[in-house]
Amino acid sequence: MTAGEATVTLFGGILAVLAAASLVGWVLARRQPAGVPSPVIDNLNARIRAWWVMAALIGVAFVLGNPGVVVLFALVSFAGLREFVTLTHTRRGDHYALAVAFFVVLPFQYYLVWIEWYGLFSIFIPVYVFLLLPVVAALRGDTTRFMIRIAEQQWALMIAVYCVSYVPALLTLPIPGFEGRKVLLVAFLVLVVQASDVLQYVWGKLFGRHKIAPLLSPSKTVEGFAGGVLSATALGAALWWLTPFSPPQAALLALVITIMGFCGGLVMSAIKRDRGVKDWGWMIEGHGGMLDRVDSVIFAAPIFFHLTRYGWTP
Repeated sequence: MTAGEATVTLFGGILAVLAAASLVGWVLARRQPAGVPSPVIDNLNARIRAWWVMAALIGVAFVLGNPGVVVLFALVSFAGLREFVTLTHTRRGDHYALAVAFFVVLPFQYYLVWIEWYGLFSIFIPVYVFLLLPVVAALRGDTTRFMIRIAEQQWALMIAVYCVSYVPALLTLPIPGFEGRKVLLVAFLVLVVQASDVLQYVWGKLFGRHKIAPLLSPSKTVEGFAGGVLSATALGAALWWLTPFSPPQAALLALVITIMGFCGGLVMSAIKRDRGVKDWGWMIEGHGGMLDRVDSVIFAAPIFFHLTRYGWTP
């Protein structure tokens, strides 16, 4: 199967699932008595509409090829960085550092991904920017809460830019015999991790009894976590044909990235609870902000990239 045929098959399956979900949501809404609100059904239909929009955006990016994928995730990083910064303690002395973060660091990180300079994009933010930002802020002379402000800015760049950039960085991997198909690795990562989130929600609603982290995310349960991770692992094994992996290898990598995705969701929830907010933003109806949608991908992408790089490239 060629890369084009695999992509068409994959998106055909996604569209079929979304169509079925839309039909279920419509039927449930029709069966609801008139004038009686149903927050669960309304939330479900809002999420389904958001999934349609996100599937369309990813589909357009895939049609445009590697440049489309890089630009799409650069925009995701920009939106995510903006959401993160709005929850941090910023002062006038941070304006120059933030300008550097948004208009120098972010585009340069994705430029390095675009030109496939692994040796620099893998260390640019955690090494050079880590040292640069405090210097820029210090030159402004504002020492109030200096350490907290700098740490928050560095975390914002690591989370919203560095980690997210590892998704399009999958396109740079020189995997023998997999030329022209690397965009499918992006599809595998995003689909398995996002499916895990949805399946954890479904399993939790059906069978959830024991809270796994009630202070961070009251909706997450042990049963939901186990059912969602195992189901997404099985999905990853079934999607081995998108990848250079064998079915057992695809299952193992799916297991790792779904667990990392769960950990990412917990960490991002902890940050929100610390700031006293439910969502990172309101960009996506039914899903909150951009970081609410990619929180699991943030932790999964770098691990998936490096496991794939060390295991399947020369």
